[in-house]
Amino acid sequence: MSDSPLLVAIVGPTGSGKTAISLAVAERFSGEIVNCDSVAIYREFEIGTAKPSPEERTHAPHHLIDILDPEQQMTAGEYARIGREALEQIKQRGKMPIVVGGTGFYLRALLEGLFEGPERSDELRARLREIEKRRGAEYVHRILGRLDRAAADRIHANDVPKVIRAIEVCLQARKPMTDLWEEGRDPLKGFRILRIGLNPERNALYTRINRRCEQMFEAGLIEETERLMKQYPNAPALASLGYKQAAQFLRGEITKKLAIWAAQQGHRNYAKRQLTWFRRESDVKWLAGFGDDPGIQAQAIGLIANAESLVAEEE
Repeated sequence: MSDSPLLVAIVGPTGSGKTAISLAVAERFSGEIVNCDSVAIYREFEIGTAKPSPEERTHAPHHLIDILDPEQQMTAGEYARIGREALEQIKQRGKMPIVVGGTGFYLRALLEGLFEGPERSDELRARLREIEKRRGAEYVHRILGRLDRAAADRIHANDVPKVIRAIEVCLQARKPMTDLWEEGRDPLKGFRILRIGLNPERNALYTRINRRCEQMFEAGLIEETERLMKQYPNAPALASLGYKQAAQFLRGEITKKLAIWAAQQGHRNYAKRQLTWFRRESDVKWLAGFGDDPGIQAQAIGLIANAESLVAEEE
């Protein structure tokens, strides 16, 4: 594998500056960026996703952003399939693939592969969605907890599509999804993988997250959510952070001030879970700062340049 091209995966919590550092790396190494965020894949979801702006996307080619209509769904396995196709195309062009995002399950599926789980059951999914509508996301999440405690710990109750898929797998396979996961995977071949993680100081991260949530609401998140709710009432991403709280405000369940506060708290909690997930991953090179810090960018570039030079020396 020493002569295989380098793939850089940039991970870290929400608000840590992954977009900024990915652009710096892409410009330095002639790279192409592959999105690994489960909400940024949706068209028309803009303000609450923190996608790279149109201007930022001119700095490097971007892949797997805005690829799904709002009411479509994508499993981790489907993401891995199209993600690997994108990686292969980037390699054929002689460019460096830079995978960027905070959806740990997608990244694991892409790089390490997934188990051969049972096929989807539309009937079972419909029943579970009906239960979720009647009893709420927390109730469905408790069902998963009884079937597979480890999976429930990794999948947040708000991520209803993933919770439903996990329950579906457990029931159809008649064993915990976690057991199936450990039984067999299909790791990505043909690349050397360098994982770089952003780990800024916690209080500074929370301050940035709080401000970013405020800015989303100031930029029109409520208005965007209202339009999406009318046009796409079954859009999975409406359950994601920010959109969920804006929808609660629109339904009169909470005040705008409480919606902003709840979104801030939800994003802070999500950042904790992301760090916990990525710290379980092997061989992550952690950088203690934000991705828009020139010093942190220089450290990341140094790590990549060193990985590239090691191959050149071996050759």
